[in-house]
Amino acid sequence: MKNVKFELYTRPTCSDCQEAKAFLAENNIPYIDYDLSKEPVKEKELIKIAGSRMVPAFVFENKSLLGLLRKPKVIIGFEQNFDEIKNLLRI
Repeated sequence: MKNVKFELYTRPTCSDCQEAKAFLAENNIPYIDYDLSKEPVKEKELIKIAGSRMVPAFVFENKSLLGLLRKPKVIIGFEQNFDEIKNLLRI
């Protein structure tokens, strides 16, 4: 996961968010957590990136071979996207 910048947008009342955080902690996966209840300005950013305010939102920013950022890969939801998330994290 060398060239991947990984961000997670969450809310404390979201059980899927809490499961995602527990999974990431169990697997020692570093990430940037944006708790939308504490950082409401990040909700506007999430809508711009994902087209939605649904959480959990996983945002993977990949760098190209030239070091330029490509369009981020956005996955909304943890449980229903578990296999794809594991694949992207190379677990």
